[in-house]
Amino acid sequence: MKPFWRNFWASSLAFVITGIILIFAFFIILFGMISNAFDDNFGFLEGKPLEYKENTVLHLDISDFITEKSYSSFNSSSFSVDKAIGIREIKIALDAAKSDKKIEGILMDMSDLKAGMASLEEVRNALIDFKESGKFLIAYSENYTQKSYYLATVADEIYVFPEGMVEFRGLGAELMFFKGMIDKLGVDVQIIRGTNNKFKSAVEPFMLDKMSDANRKQTMTYLNAIWNQMLKGVSETRGISVADLNMIADSVFVRNAETAVQYKLVDGTKYEDEIITMICDKAGIKKEEDFKMVDFSKYAFYQAKKFDKKIKKDDKNIAVIYAVGSIESGKGNNSTMGSETVAKAIREARLDDDIKAIVLRINSPGGSALASDVMWRETILAKQAKPFIVSMGDVAASGGYYIACAADKIYAHPNTITGSIGVFGVLPNFGPMLEDKLGITTDRVETNEHAVLTLTQALTDDEYKMIQQGVDDIYLDFITKVAEGRGMTPADVDSIGQGRVWAGTDAIKIGLVDELGGIDEAIAYAAEKGGVKQSAIKIKNYPKSDNKLAEIMMNLEAMNDDEDKKEDTESLVRIKMLEMIKVVEQISSMKGVQARMPYELIIE
Repeated sequence: MKPFWRNFWASSLAFVITGIILIFAFFIILFGMISNAFDDNFGFLEGKPLEYKENTVLHLDISDFITEKSYSSFNSSSFSVDKAIGIREIKIALDAAKSDKKIEGILMDMSDLKAGMASLEEVRNALIDFKESGKFLIAYSENYTQKSYYLATVADEIYVFPEGMVEFRGLGAELMFFKGMIDKLGVDVQIIRGTNNKFKSAVEPFMLDKMSDANRKQTMTYLNAIWNQMLKGVSETRGISVADLNMIADSVFVRNAETAVQYKLVDGTKYEDEIITMICDKAGIKKEEDFKMVDFSKYAFYQAKKFDKKIKKDDKNIAVIYAVGSIESGKGNNSTMGSETVAKAIREARLDDDIKAIVLRINSPGGSALASDVMWRETILAKQAKPFIVSMGDVAASGGYYIACAADKIYAHPNTITGSIGVFGVLPNFGPMLEDKLGITTDRVETNEHAVLTLTQALTDDEYKMIQQGVDDIYLDFITKVAEGRGMTPADVDSIGQGRVWAGTDAIKIGLVDELGGIDEAIAYAAEKGGVKQSAIKIKNYPKSDNKLAEIMMNLEAMNDDEDKKEDTESLVRIKMLEMIKVVEQISSMKGVQARMPYELIIE
């Protein structure tokens, strides 16, 4: 019996120790959540001020996603923080760097770039504004994609690795179609879309094996609009005519670094050490060993914190509400727009007497029609109370346009994707596949003729007509609301609707958008209409982030970045805190009985 009791007491002791650690971790997290109220006692959780010396160079390495607003979330599988830098924080940092006497310039590392075209335009314009300071802006990369090259063209000088490459071939989009696979599997996909919504192409992969003529037409239209905007920008900053740029792309003249220099897309080829030597010279650094760049994302996080602390709660007079991601009912997160979350944010801004105008920043491809209508209702109430302006990001289409249409004024970028005013539904029937492949059949009983609609039996003609009528009713409601918001007739909206997608440059011509511009222009207009002087604008951002765990993690990670202090007692304590936070994150995500080990549209 001794081995049993020995194992029993050992297991019990381990359980008790684990419990103590978890309780300790819980209080650490609790202290972090209330640290704003006790800065003097728990200031280490807020992170230390960013320290940097004279002749500093910012390293703009855009390897994380660029989003509307910075966010972070704890990834328990990799024990790290997934984070994205926001346009807002980038702009605040660039504006601060213009007058920061310690900052000599910026080195842009364009090796990777994950951003939508409108977001790219916002950042590009902010970099152009930074250049007015007279400080240098250098771009360097081993390889440039077309997106990263477009952003790099704002730089004073562009360099590429001698064996690198610059992509410049024009834009294209490739779609995947599943009709053949669906047929082979024996799945019957029942498509219901607005009767005349021929441009509502989201359903085409399930019903066709190639693009329809309508889809091909709309795709080419907005790709050309985006490409023309890129050509215009590159032409202005590089001094190459649009005709010559198109010739370079059509003939694929740029095939390596040497030809990129030959056709003046870049200024030269350099190795990294040569770039460092050049940057040191520009920054007035005599010894290369004294050269140290500051990560731009850290600088942006630091400057945004400083910026927000300067503004008192009662001073804020313009609300900026971020409506980002696919639209769903309920609460949202970093990648989804929850109707409950956004509606609450609009309502809070409307009822806040200190807020004189509202800007709704939309970056969404749409989603649930019901959830869209919930938010649309709040936009109507907000418009009745105070100026209500919409600023469109990369995409504000379908449900994204639904919640925009009632605004007093709509701003979009030239390369914003918008429109897609249409409705569809997809109801797969897996019955034939289950019977043919697995021998599974289903049967049913009903008290009424249409009591059961399942995924294992096909719709009857009456059921199909019933659902089709419902879809058409939603579409009619959609175009009616757009017509009311835009001062058009439903027939006018239908003529440019039917699910068709438009780029911002075309959307303004047909009345879906009022003016081309970014969020700054939208905020300036909102302030004017709200009676707020431009010099007195104080932004209040919605919705508030409630991910305290990730914020603590970011602060702890930042504090551990100093390699010289990795082994001191303070750093070891932080490392243990990180480990305990991981355990708490795992525990909080568990549901039910566990059986686990105790550790763990893209345009090119």
